[in-house]
Amino acid sequence: MKLLYRTIAFIIYPLLIILIFFRKIFNKEDKDRYKEKIFSSSFRVKRTNGLKLVLFHAASIGEFKSIIPIIKELEKKNENLEFLVTTQTTSSANLANIELKKFKKATHRYLPLDVNFLMKKFLSHWKPDVIFLVDSEIWPNLIFLANRRGIPLGIINARITRKTYDRWKLFPKMAQSIFGLFDLCIVSNTETKKYLENFNAKNVFYFGNLKFCENLEKTQFFNKNSKFLESNKFWLAASTHEGEDDFCLNTHIELRKKIKNVKTIIVPRHISRVKRIKKMGENLNLACQILNPDGEILDNKEIIIINSFGKLQSFYKYSKSVFIGKSIIKKFEDVGGQNPIEAAKLGCKIYHGPYVYNFKDVYLILAQKNVSKQVNNYRELVENLIFDFNNSKENNLEFISLTNQLEQKILNDSMEKINFFINEN
Repeated sequence: MKLLYRTIAFIIYPLLIILIFFRKIFNKEDKDRYKEKIFSSSFRVKRTNGLKLVLFHAASIGEFKSIIPIIKELEKKNENLEFLVTTQTTSSANLANIELKKFKKATHRYLPLDVNFLMKKFLSHWKPDVIFLVDSEIWPNLIFLANRRGIPLGIINARITRKTYDRWKLFPKMAQSIFGLFDLCIVSNTETKKYLENFNAKNVFYFGNLKFCENLEKTQFFNKNSKFLESNKFWLAASTHEGEDDFCLNTHIELRKKIKNVKTIIVPRHISRVKRIKKMGENLNLACQILNPDGEILDNKEIIIINSFGKLQSFYKYSKSVFIGKSIIKKFEDVGGQNPIEAAKLGCKIYHGPYVYNFKDVYLILAQKNVSKQVNNYRELVENLIFDFNNSKENNLEFISLTNQLEQKILNDSMEKINFFINEN
């Protein structure tokens, strides 16, 4: 299987080069740095003599943000380290270019394609002393080559879904040969711990999801409509997916029978749906507004549909109660759940449907702390929202304290293993 993978990767390498060139034309690749992915002449190695290089590979924004607290802790306690962070998406690279400036010795590059000769040159040029992959980033050639060179290999906040596990089970020897090469596995949930142990991974630890430790940027809290949000009764439906719009609108209709002038703010996961949601609301005789970037909420509207990306924190900041989507429709049973951590860290009471597979360990912890609660239909949500409206958001301050404590424990326990791993190798 190893030979087959390497052969296929080598054969399709020219096609991947063409694909990346086409993606560059359509602005889907970094026009100045795309060659880092495909040519060793563009690796641009930057090393400091005498320092140990720790390589983190975090494919995209979510994975990248989860390792920032780790790099911060490592830099604080280890003066002999420098860091190379590799990602794959332009959005994560743009964020890395901002965030890594906060560290003394941290560099960003795109990870090259997992073609054996290309990855071999990457490791020869950069010579990392320790490698950490993040989340579900499994690159066989990188892993095999690192092992052959004696480079200690770890995986942080590892996550394997049931579907991915079933695929790996089709090639059990290959799975065992890959996962058995990791020297340290810090996993994001108990399910992944079980899966990795079934594949003979060693030193597998579960402390909690490291996304609890992501720093919230206060610059993201600004909301042009803050005065409106502070002076009106509203609830927030966040990251909703197609099929959940009826749920949100029916919740509002039932809620306004009990709460005068209540507002519902919907932040769809995909803003291409905003016009459709507005039309659905208007068909129910609801006064709807699509809120464009820098727009102002109108007093005479009751359904506000957010038509912009990256605004959730600025609404969580002022929200007492939040329903988080991709959780209420049966079709989400095996793929459901959106990240509730930001909402919890900003003191929101969180509601969700029964289908939260992707974050079930996180929701279980939050439920135990009374931060989140499952609802099975819109009538249950209405009952809980009415209770919340009769209480101040100051009553939720305990949620912030609880999540802060949890964040610190997860980070401390993880850092104990990571520090030991780096210092021993």
